[in-house]
Amino acid sequence: MRLSDREQDGVIILEPKGKIMGGPDASLLHDKLYEFIEQDKKQVVIDLSQVDWMNSTGLGILISGYTTLRNTEGELKLANVTDKIQSLLTITKLVTVFEAYETVDEAVKSFK
Repeated sequence: MRLSDREQDGVIILEPKGKIMGGPDASLLHDKLYEFIEQDKKQVVIDLSQVDWMNSTGLGILISGYTTLRNTEGELKLANVTDKIQSLLTITKLVTVFEAYETVDEAVKSFK
């Protein structure tokens, strides 16, 4: 997995690409989130449009990020959830946990 980030209207957009399956990927996303939290940037959108696949460890990474941000009075939202990942979120009942939006712009606007 590769991870890029940008800021839009004060909201951090994380853009993972490839597969999210644990290993070094877990620490990459986790460390990046902590970097932003330390900078007091706690509104985060993860754009999943370039994610090919995610296993249970990948879901754990998302849950960890969500929990970390919630514990620091921040929020994590998802955008561009692919059909494969949407079915994973549905099966695991995580659709009730994460706020998901069709586009990054919609997710960013939801913070206001």
